[in-house]
Formats: sequence, structure tokens, C-alpha cells
Amino acid sequence: MIVLGALCVSSTTFAQKVAIITTDTLTSTQRSVSGAKSIIKNAFPQVVFSEHLISLANGSPTTDLDSLRALKPSLILATGTAATEFARKNFRDVPIVFSSVMYPIVSGFVESFNRPGGNITGASLSIPPKTQFDYFKMIVPKLRTIGVLYTSNTEALIPQAKQVAKGLGLDLVSIKVSGEKELPAAFDSLSRVVQGIWSLADPNLFSPQATKFILLNALRRGIPLMGFSRNVVESGALFALDFDYKAVGRQAGEIASQILKGAEPGNVSVTTPDIIWFHYNEKTAQHINIAMPSDLVAVAKEVYR
Repeated sequence: MIVLGALCVSSTTFAQKVAIITTDTLTSTQRSVSGAKSIIKNAFPQVVFSEHLISLANGSPTTDLDSLRALKPSLILATGTAATEFARKNFRDVPIVFSSVMYPIVSGFVESFNRPGGNITGASLSIPPKTQFDYFKMIVPKLRTIGVLYTSNTEALIPQAKQVAKGLGLDLVSIKVSGEKELPAAFDSLSRVVQGIWSLADPNLFSPQATKFILLNALRRGIPLMGFSRNVVESGALFALDFDYKAVGRQAGEIASQILKGAEPGNVSVTTPDIIWFHYNEKTAQHINIAMPSDLVAVAKEVYR
């Protein structure tokens, strides 16, 4: 509330200015933005949105930063990791809410999920390891040893994942890969000792060629592989958990609304997806003799055959 003499005026009566920054025109991005705008508009009917598509070609943004700063936005909504990184570098004195960022701690945007710190918080795509491992155990009830390949890009995620796995009665075997030349030996070592493989959305590891290698060899050896997206399932992974991007956008909108009402970004917890979709590959399941549980089959968002 803003007090003017004897008058008490709600802050929601003043037009808020929200700058929306994106770096692509993907359907997932558009759905995320749409979800966020709907929530913010409901809380602040007079809100003024300005949308900015940033091209990062050749490593340099093509937008006019001076013009963007001249708008003096009340808040910046950044969709995706690249957009959030752009906002962080250029707007240190403006609240930033991100949407659809996979690993916000690894990316250096926040200090922790519960206490982000600084001027950034938001809605992540990070499905907790416990949720992922719980699904894996439903599909492979006798699962005791699970493996993961990682690079320096995702190394920070491994210690917590090991602790979570241990709490579920699982042994998480992890092997670091520094380059694609190391991948065959690393995969061979991992496949000899695990009953399933968990994958991280690691662009330093999952190049098209490396992804094809991992999928093909997991299938040949009859090892259940949990992909990190529905696209990997379509290519041959056994299953994956995916996101409702519009729902993630709505979570970002709720956070943005809290901040526009006066909350400090550093004190507003980062969210994880509240709607998760299950995808599986029926052909892969048959090939490696996995009987997909009927309750998961019933709720599958997409079945690839």
C-alpha cells in the first residue's frame, strides 16, 4: 500500500511495466510467456507489457539496450537460460523473474531454490531427482543401481543426486566425461555395473552424435534409459518426464506478481514444475522386455511406437 497524506491507495492501481525477454519463438517459449502474462494481468489489470526478442547471433545481442533501459521496467520476465543470462548481465538493479530455466543454480542465477538471493528468482524446469528416481523405480521395481554420465557443466548436480538416491535405496554410479572421445569407454564402464541409466540435460554431453551413440548402445545392451525430454524418448529412450510450459509460465507469473506487490526477489523461492507429463517408448519397452505399469500407461501424455 502507498500512503498519500490521508489517502491509502493500493499499489495495484498504478500501471506496472513488465519487459518480457525471449531469445527464440519456439512454441514452448510462447506458451510460457502466455501463462505468465495471464497471471500478471489478472493481478494487475493495468499492467503494460513490452516484448523483446533478443538475437544472440555471433555472441552479441542485436537489441538496443539503451532503449530497453529507457522503458524503466518494474520487472523483467526472462524466458529460458539465454534470456535470463542476458537480463542478469544488463539489469542488476531491476527485479528479474525467469521462466523455463533447467538448472538455475548451475547457471549461477540463484544461490539456492529456497533463498535465491540477489535480484533474480523464478520458475525452473528442474524436476527433483527424487521424483525422477521414484518413476524409475515404478518402471523397474528391482532397480538397485543406477548410472549417470556427466560433464563439468552438470557436475554440481551429482552430490545431491547421490544423497537422494541413497535415501531411496539406490546406488548412483557417476562417471565424468570430458569429451566425446571418452564417451565409449565411459559408457562401457557404466553399463557393466548398473541396471538403469539416468540422463541430465547436459548440452556438453548430449550432442546429436553422442545422443545417438548412447541410445543405440543402451538398446543393444538392454539397459533402461531415462531421457531428459520427450524428444529423446521419441528417438529411443525408454521414458522421460516433461513439462507443461504454460503451467511453468503461470508459476513465473505468480512469482512476478508477488514481487510487483513488494516482495524481494531474493526471498521468493524458485519453483519446480507442478504439472509433469510422462512419455514412454513402447517399442523400446518391448525390445528390452520392460512391462510398463498400467497406471503409468493410463496417464502417459505421449506413447511412441
